[in-house]
Amino acid sequence: MAENPLVVECPMAAHMQEEFPLRGRWHEDFFHNGNPIVLELGCGRGEYTVGLGKQTPDKNFIGVDIKGARMWTGAKEALQTGMKNVGFLRTNIEFIQRFFAPDEVSEIWLTFSDPQMKKVTKRLTSTYFMERYRQFLQDGGLIHLKTDSNFLFTYTEEMLKTNRIEPIVKTRNLYKDDKVSSLGGDLEGAASSIQTYYESMWRARGIDIKYLCFRLPQGAPLVEPEVEIPLDEYRSYSREKRSGCEKHA
Repeated sequence: MAENPLVVECPMAAHMQEEFPLRGRWHEDFFHNGNPIVLELGCGRGEYTVGLGKQTPDKNFIGVDIKGARMWTGAKEALQTGMKNVGFLRTNIEFIQRFFAPDEVSEIWLTFSDPQMKKVTKRLTSTYFMERYRQFLQDGGLIHLKTDSNFLFTYTEEMLKTNRIEPIVKTRNLYKDDKVSSLGGDLEGAASSIQTYYESMWRARGIDIKYLCFRLPQGAPLVEPEVEIPLDEYRSYSREKRSGCEKHA
């Protein structure tokens, strides 16, 4: 990883004392172009980051994750195939605002994020994280959520509703929703034409893939929804087994 020029490693973000040198300079010093920057947060193996980079060469893509061993797969492929619009940042997403300057990012992808059913402040679609995204995402920048988790999808729906944010696209069955297919263009193509290993696994188990896309505005502080959401009932990759009947303490 240290020898791959497409990878920037900063695993000790919590202890950063000085400003990150690429903050505000990703266009000039890393990509050497002015194309829009898109993040995939929790990129895992980097399959989606690489897929997006191949599909949309006029945008720059950065996959972010703390687990270098998994990220290495995508970083190696991007390097070997000579991709110039893909990079990887190894760090904790909790400190993502330290790495990008205001208005530096145009879109965020959240692909199969851990739903974090017990702790809202760890949930990547929580208002806790939305306020962090606002620190570097352009006003009205796009956020994409693609998930197998009914819990995470429902929570995000409620978060948008509470804050009066209208989704651009919302479906609980991406691959069978004619309304989504009829959209065409970048939104439908990016959402449905790229599949990760784990996404294929969920589909093989008969689990529907959910997709949400919305614009995050700047403005007043966001409010957390006050709703009870049924927990996911099945074991998902790298997640503890939950039961829909589980009671909160």
